[in-house]
Amino acid sequence: MSLAAEPVTWGHVASEAARRLGEIGVADAQAQARRLVEQASGYEGGEYYVGLTKAATRRQLAYLDAMLDRLLAGEPLQYVLGRWGFRGLDLMVSPAVLIPRPETETLAGLAIAELSRRDPPGGVVADLGTGSGAVGLAVAAECETARVMLTDVSSDALGVARANLAGLGRAAVRVSIGQGSWFEALPQSLVGMVDVVVSNPPYVRDDEALPANVTEWEPALALRGGPDGLDGARQILADAGRWLSAGGSVLLELSPDQMDKAAGIAVAQGLTVEAIHADLAGRDRVLQCRSH
Repeated sequence: MSLAAEPVTWGHVASEAARRLGEIGVADAQAQARRLVEQASGYEGGEYYVGLTKAATRRQLAYLDAMLDRLLAGEPLQYVLGRWGFRGLDLMVSPAVLIPRPETETLAGLAIAELSRRDPPGGVVADLGTGSGAVGLAVAAECETARVMLTDVSSDALGVARANLAGLGRAAVRVSIGQGSWFEALPQSLVGMVDVVVSNPPYVRDDEALPANVTEWEPALALRGGPDGLDGARQILADAGRWLSAGGSVLLELSPDQMDKAAGIAVAQGLTVEAIHADLAGRDRVLQCRSH
């Protein structure tokens, strides 16, 4: 039965949505139902429990029904909502870009920390393969002296990044966008001037199995990285030395089982491997290299 069939309170709607999601095996059914109710009702955060006692309008219920149908059909919650949080930013997301994940928040944090150690703090940052813009925009928002370049080969992805840039506020004046493959999108004036290269390149092997809600919805261009998953990382590391400033850093999010091979590629390209950083789950996630 449609949730829009009769006037009800948001509490009833939340319970019914959680029940229907639970029936198809959604592990966090109650949490996802809450996100739908927050989106449809406008009662978010601390207002959510107050909102549960309020009556929903038919238009609101129809909106929630449509979102719930999409979830029941297997579409990821983030795409259904059209937005997702990342280090305090409320980002637009769509199937043109990867869903921002907690391990990528680690990548952004390491880039910000690297900039804070510089004297003076800040510098030029290139976020290669930016997707939604999550990493680069977080850097711009949290480091007031950073100049950030967002690049992506996908025009659809850059459309999402531009929308998120428009919502960034004052920090947006320090952010530029370029379309192209990796460093090709950067202006030649930045050769030897980039202080931090940061990227979450495609690093899933072509033959690696992924959950259906990933393969059917998220862009393969941003997921698959060739036979060993390192095609993108290999290209970035090969060209990084030309673009980096003296002592500049490369930060790459990769799979834990790729770190040794990627480190070897970096050394072969004349970079120094400085560290391998763990994500919040304690798994090796970010390779950090430095130019001489």
